[in-house]
Amino acid sequence: MQDHLIHRLKEQDRTAVGELYDAYGSALFGVVLRIVQSRELAEQVLQDTFVKAWRNGASYDPAKGRLFTWLLNIARNTAIDATRTAHFQHYKKTDSLDHLVHKPGGEAINPEHVGVREVVSRLDEKYKSLIDLVYFKGYTQEEVAEETGIPLGTVKTRLRYAIQELRKLFGENVAAVALLAAVILNK
Repeated sequence: MQDHLIHRLKEQDRTAVGELYDAYGSALFGVVLRIVQSRELAEQVLQDTFVKAWRNGASYDPAKGRLFTWLLNIARNTAIDATRTAHFQHYKKTDSLDHLVHKPGGEAINPEHVGVREVVSRLDEKYKSLIDLVYFKGYTQEEVAEETGIPLGTVKTRLRYAIQELRKLFGENVAAVALLAAVILNK
């Protein structure tokens, strides 16, 4: 069944894209949404993903990996490209109150407003650059390793050490450090 679908995709059969969407759309949407953090943008990225898959179907090689993995890479790269656009950067700066973090007292805070950048700027450059990529630019730890050429284990160790240093620098603002740690360690 999948071989037939792959053949139809390579032949640019438009109905094959619909079947791909039915089979993989929801799984890919979850991945894309995690990257772009906007339902509206995730829907656009998902649509772009399937258009790219249809246009580049001839480039899929089953010997190099499963169809889902190929689609996942297209979706992930499209989502990352979307986060680097001027529109996305503007959207992040004017994000709605729904995306703010809430303190126990109910008062909403945005990490940008608790001096995160200022405190991170006090870190040693080897930690600061990693925090910048992971926290402020949304890279995963694996992407940071690729981007910087630093082994993944070293990236993870440096991020853990950076969080320890941030705990010292933030002092009593445990909520800000917890927020940073959650974002950084879950990437």
